[in-house]
Amino acid sequence: MIDKPDGMTSHDVVAKVRRILGTRKVGHAGTLDPMATGVLVLGIERATKLLGHLALDSKAYLSTIRLGAATTTDDAEGEVLSTADASEVDEDAIRAGVAKLTGAIEQVPSAVSAVKIDGKRAYARVRAGEAVEIPARPVTVHRFDVLSIRREDGATELDVMVECSSGTYVRALARDLGADLGVGGHLAALRRTRVGPFDLRVAKTLEQLESAPGLSLDLDAAVSTAFPRREIAPREAVALSHGQRLAAGGLDGTYGVFGPDGHVVALAKDEGPIAKPLVVLAPTA
Repeated sequence: MIDKPDGMTSHDVVAKVRRILGTRKVGHAGTLDPMATGVLVLGIERATKLLGHLALDSKAYLSTIRLGAATTTDDAEGEVLSTADASEVDEDAIRAGVAKLTGAIEQVPSAVSAVKIDGKRAYARVRAGEAVEIPARPVTVHRFDVLSIRREDGATELDVMVECSSGTYVRALARDLGADLGVGGHLAALRRTRVGPFDLRVAKTLEQLESAPGLSLDLDAAVSTAFPRREIAPREAVALSHGQRLAAGGLDGTYGVFGPDGHVVALAKDEGPIAKPLVVLAPTA
């Protein structure tokens, strides 16, 4: 896990980590925009096999919403489309607007999002000069709390905490809140504090990684954090490491299978009376 700095793409971070750790086998899950900071999940070497199986469907953010200007990208990097004096927006109106955007909602992603339209990313169509209309889709905002309100000349800034489902755009929340209040709004800052089961407590900065190369979590700890745990006997561990199936473990969904030495052997999922190995993680001899 990396605490991504501002101004870098997720791919930039992967390239940097490859250089620091001296391996090409680095991948990431749960992309962050360049302006965003915070938890970026990386897989190194064998752990790259985990990335497609992680349940990263719940995320948490600390963000700053600036009311008083709408932008082309719904964040501070876009061109300003409109401005309005938002320095005296009523606090009760702000909280009412936030309440409307909490729970199960229909959200239109930002035009420059990575959502695919007819097989092409929305942001690529925008850059090509196309007008983009993205249909609303259901998302869930589990928590949308206003932590502080700051009044400035012509603007109001809100520090907020958002916990939401995967696919929710916090900058779209900023845009929609500003529109509801009639003054426009955009995302001024974004920090992801958690993605799935991984939070900032296990994330390293690139500087920390460079000064002391090493993993935030080893493979065993990462699997134990992200999945239910099943322990098996030595004979079963040998069989599973060779791709053979075991008897069902009685656990729901994907789970980690650990050998008697405490090391993870595979991820598996019950299918009727058997446990189907999804990916073998034991090192090859």
